[in-house]
Amino acid sequence: MSQAQLSTAAPVKREGLATLTPLLPAIGLALAVLAALFAGEIAAAVRVWSTSTAYGHCWLVLPIALWLVYERRGEAACVRAAPIAWPALLGLPLALFWVAADLLGVMEGRQIAAVGFVELALLAALGVRLYWVLSAAFLYLIFLVPFGAFLTPALQDFTAAFVAHGLDLLGVPNRVTQFQIEIPEGNFYVAEACAGLRFLIASIAFGALYAVTIFRSPWRRVAFIAISCVVPVIANGFRGLGIVVLGHVLGSAQAAATDHILYGWIFFAIVILCLAASGLPFRQDHLVSRAPAALPVPGATRRAILAVLPLLGVAAMGPGAALAVDAGAGAPLAAAAVIVAPPGCLAGNVSRGGPVLVQRFQCGEARIVARTEMLGTGANPSRALRAGADWVVSMVPGHDVDNRRLAVDGTPPTVWRLTIDTESTRAAASLLFIDGRPAMGGLSDRLRLARGMLSRSAGRLVSLAVAVNDGDPDSLRRFLAGQGDLPGRIARN
Repeated sequence: MSQAQLSTAAPVKREGLATLTPLLPAIGLALAVLAALFAGEIAAAVRVWSTSTAYGHCWLVLPIALWLVYERRGEAACVRAAPIAWPALLGLPLALFWVAADLLGVMEGRQIAAVGFVELALLAALGVRLYWVLSAAFLYLIFLVPFGAFLTPALQDFTAAFVAHGLDLLGVPNRVTQFQIEIPEGNFYVAEACAGLRFLIASIAFGALYAVTIFRSPWRRVAFIAISCVVPVIANGFRGLGIVVLGHVLGSAQAAATDHILYGWIFFAIVILCLAASGLPFRQDHLVSRAPAALPVPGATRRAILAVLPLLGVAAMGPGAALAVDAGAGAPLAAAAVIVAPPGCLAGNVSRGGPVLVQRFQCGEARIVARTEMLGTGANPSRALRAGADWVVSMVPGHDVDNRRLAVDGTPPTVWRLTIDTESTRAAASLLFIDGRPAMGGLSDRLRLARGMLSRSAGRLVSLAVAVNDGDPDSLRRFLAGQGDLPGRIARN
């Protein structure tokens, strides 16, 4: 590069920074207030990033977004900031969306709304044109939200069906029952960790970054992101089929399943490299628009602050409404000892902390811990659905945690939510009881809780969780089967 070229390039960098510098106080104010308003959403996201291998890449999202802003600083230098206040109007439906997500207990919805308010704050502070130039960096922040877990059952179904059809084509005898695959050499289970969600989410995040970095055409970007959504799902089907076929060849299902998660990541890395290579012939990153540098706007700092203030007021409406709901809920009652020691089990220590009661039992080699929490009448549904969740996570730590349904024959409730660490013997079963009736937390249960809260006719809410932290996980099923009329005891207390 010649000296003349260097002398013209350097001012562009300075102008790019100068364009954004006056806006930093307004952006900092907005981010600080939004972080305080949505601290619960941030804490929940960080907890998922730390405990789930499917969302470990989320730690890189913010540094990547900052790098994208820096990478586009030259283009930003060509656009003048024009702070605007009308994004506050767009915040009204977003606040209603947050309230609806809160009432239904959908944390991902609340987190999406929080990121939406960040986007609107940036739009208000920068103006439409400058925001558009940096939109790739800002919109990438959506990957801070650990969404997509609802896809796991569908991905498990697809993988099991893909493996079954593949085995039929290869002539390998098999029988598939939901997520269980049986071949003469042994059994395979398509667990959550094998469903491909972690591959899919990471592939979409990579595909979006690759698309906005390599391509300029919106159509090429959309096409590559779409391919990044489809390829990992199909690739995970081939991965599952390969593991089962390897078990058939080796004559041992257990030998084929050893370290299959590690091999899966190696396979996924190869798939990502192939995706990246497929996009290189169509790259457009060499196309850079040139325009004269824009002059800073007089009074930009003050205008940007005034532009974001109305939006911050709108953003506070949702959390403010949630606080009002919590204030109107009935006081929680002292939890009763509804869990009993079945035959063959000995009751141990009992500890109480307000509305929470923790009981301990010894059932042969297994140590069972039960947690009962009474929630106040009219409690916020999101609080009710999350009750005990942190305790379950503490009892079943690990990076290979699987969520299933636990069937208990002959004793109501016959189905519990099961959280199990596939690498250890730790497992926990949990349920929410509404007036003594078990609720799995599906959409119908969430709607019932929301209607009850709004109409002030909400029933009595009891959160139960039972964990085994030492012993055979099947001992948890036997313990629950020996509880007798558990719903009746809950309804009477």
